[in-house]
Amino acid sequence: ISAVAQKDSRSPLQALPLEELRQFADVFGAIKGNYVESVEDKKLINEAISGMLSGLDPHSAFLDAKAYKEMQLNTSGQFGGIGIEIGIEDGFIKVIAPIEDTPAERAGIRAADLIVKIGERPAKGISTTEAVELMRGKPGTPVTITISRKGEPTPRVFTLERAVIKVQSVRSKMVEPGFAYARITQFQEQTLPSLAKHLDQLASQGPLKGLVLDLRNDPGGLLQGALGVSAAFLPPRVLVTSTDGRNADARRRYNADPNDYARHGDDPIAQIPAVYKSVPMVVLVNAGSASASEIVAGALQDHKRATIIGTQTFGKGSVQTILPLSSTTAIKLTTARYYTPSGRSIQAKGITPDILVDEYPDGDLSHLRVREADLKGHLDDAGKASAGGITQENNTSPNQSERKNSADAPGADRGKSLTAEQINERLRNRKPVVFGSPEDWQLQQAMNHLKGRPVAKPAGTQTAAARTDRIVD
Repeated sequence: ISAVAQKDSRSPLQALPLEELRQFADVFGAIKGNYVESVEDKKLINEAISGMLSGLDPHSAFLDAKAYKEMQLNTSGQFGGIGIEIGIEDGFIKVIAPIEDTPAERAGIRAADLIVKIGERPAKGISTTEAVELMRGKPGTPVTITISRKGEPTPRVFTLERAVIKVQSVRSKMVEPGFAYARITQFQEQTLPSLAKHLDQLASQGPLKGLVLDLRNDPGGLLQGALGVSAAFLPPRVLVTSTDGRNADARRRYNADPNDYARHGDDPIAQIPAVYKSVPMVVLVNAGSASASEIVAGALQDHKRATIIGTQTFGKGSVQTILPLSSTTAIKLTTARYYTPSGRSIQAKGITPDILVDEYPDGDLSHLRVREADLKGHLDDAGKASAGGITQENNTSPNQSERKNSADAPGADRGKSLTAEQINERLRNRKPVVFGSPEDWQLQQAMNHLKGRPVAKPAGTQTAAARTDRIVD
């Protein structure tokens, strides 16, 4: 979700196409009079609005009461639930990790537990979205989940009382003395204050020699979060991103300035040690890095503040503005495109890493992942330098301005020569990457770069060597 602001959806009424509205009324009447079952007027109108918006591009949408509330929960970073991160394994809902100081952690639920029932609902075959809906609810209400744990012959049953869960969008640790690691999973209202606390704690553990900022699989979030995170590492008041759209209020420039990123007059960056303005820095990205995370990566790359390592990002460079229709409904409407400080379009292109590093040492299968350019109805890049940006010379990777979609992304064809059998065999033998773990291949290469050691070349490609001339000292 990327929102510049919430604003009034009412605008001067345009001339309505009467012939098309008559046709709409005819279809509405035909459904009401002839459909096999009775349909409520409200449902028909809402579905018509939804179709009108979804036909524009993949990110414009009608937010009914449920979807609007869910969006608000996601961006606020808190909700009523039991406090676990989940995924899917062999058709079951798997606990990735319990969140610290939540009902799930206090009850003894562990990482790798399999949820076999939620209440009376069998959990095998349901989606993570359905599982989340079943486990979330009003704080203080109970929910029963049945757990299967490896090594135990019988399932365990837990009855938990839901509580207000605050999602931690920032995690950090010292990889080794002098080298810090911070991961942002999503840009929320509390991301910048949380990052400031983590960076302060890391700096207190001794002199810093390098920092890895991990934005892999970060789908984005609030623009203010991206502006603040960028400002934490950039000089004051430099350009972070600009937007361009049809209306005057969609054409804006956003700087590393508290007026753009701070809320309620507080500036969390004030508590971040000054060392983070200059410490050698790597930003890790992949095909799951989208929207706000691409804004951060593009800003730090253009200002030569960090070396971007990983694979081509998702390419979601459009602005969605939330326009409330009522107290419970809204529309999410694409109103502009994002550009990096040098004027590069992010839309349908993404950010090209300075150093291409696959997620696994045996090669890349990123062509299997869907990117923005693969989505039906996506906007084109409209990539032209915006006025007033920093000088574009030497701020893009070779041929980057000519990239048109994810198929043209550096290394996008790597892995395509493999047969389906070879791909399946490789996938069977691979364990999911645990970001930040000792086995994290891309993190290992980021550490090599920070230490001045050679970075492993991507398997089966020579393109990375041609791009290493943009390494930031």
